[in-house]
Amino acid sequence: MKFKSLSATLAVLCVAGSAVASERHLGIVYDAGGRFDKSFNQSGAEGAARFKKDTGLDYYEAQAASDIQSEQVLRALARKKLDLIAVIGFSQAQSVTKVSKEFPNVRFVIVDGVVQGPNVNSVVFKEEEGSYLVGVAASMASKSKKVGFVGGMDIPLIRNFACGYAQGAKAVNPKAEVYQNMVGTTSAAWNDPAKGGELARAQFDRGVDVVFAVAGGSGLGVLQKAKEQNKLGIGVDSNQNYLHPGHVLTSMVKRVDNAIYDEFMKQKNGTWTAGMTHKGLKEGGVDWTLDKYNRSLITPEIEAKVNEAKTNIVNGKVKVIDYRAGNSCPV
Repeated sequence: MKFKSLSATLAVLCVAGSAVASERHLGIVYDAGGRFDKSFNQSGAEGAARFKKDTGLDYYEAQAASDIQSEQVLRALARKKLDLIAVIGFSQAQSVTKVSKEFPNVRFVIVDGVVQGPNVNSVVFKEEEGSYLVGVAASMASKSKKVGFVGGMDIPLIRNFACGYAQGAKAVNPKAEVYQNMVGTTSAAWNDPAKGGELARAQFDRGVDVVFAVAGGSGLGVLQKAKEQNKLGIGVDSNQNYLHPGHVLTSMVKRVDNAIYDEFMKQKNGTWTAGMTHKGLKEGGVDWTLDKYNRSLITPEIEAKVNEAKTNIVNGKVKVIDYRAGNSCPV
């Protein structure tokens, strides 16, 4: 892949494809996790690539290596007079807030963050719903009836995953024990697989045999430790079942790929609007995964129970508490 500098002071801009710059009217900016994080950013990249394959329309790719650099990258892209820039990750919300005001004729999409503005659409997910499903699976798969959760940065977003997971686990077995740890309180918490692995090991030492990793790069350490300890991990954001077949029970996916694809397509078709888009189970925004890599771990009983829970959430029979809405976690 070729790289091209946006300016002397900021990181490289990855040029997608071979079209000349004047033909590109779209952009996507990844956060510090990077395009190939096997998780959130990579899913967004896959959605953009699918859009290009289906339409033949090219786009710019860029990565903000830090929150400060995010503002510089966004501004540099906006100066190219792009029609729409998709921005991955809540950590870039402040940058979008500022740059979108400076460039009112450029449209912005922020995934997993909320920014108000006449030229901004915020795409947020109902993580609690997908986490509920993997909580059901974890509780049923656990022999010790002790399940764990390792989050990355201790923020309401990650607490929402944890709360949904606990609700699902307790729905199956009210006596199930749910252990919870966070890697840290700064952005460094997303890129510390050693710390993630140590937190998982500590939970395994207490009898936990299934751990849900919601920690970006740190979560890869959790999944690795689950393999080493002959326990089970649960992946997040992208389908991570393939990383350690036989040791990843399932993954709670956030369809960032669909979000990017849809936003790019709306811009192409002239139907894009500013505001806020919520994507849950009903909207195809979150789900659990079942494939050849974890098929042997998911019994017919687990599959039936998870799918039953999914149906009940979609039709409103089961209401999953959203921690971010100011609710306390009920379990």
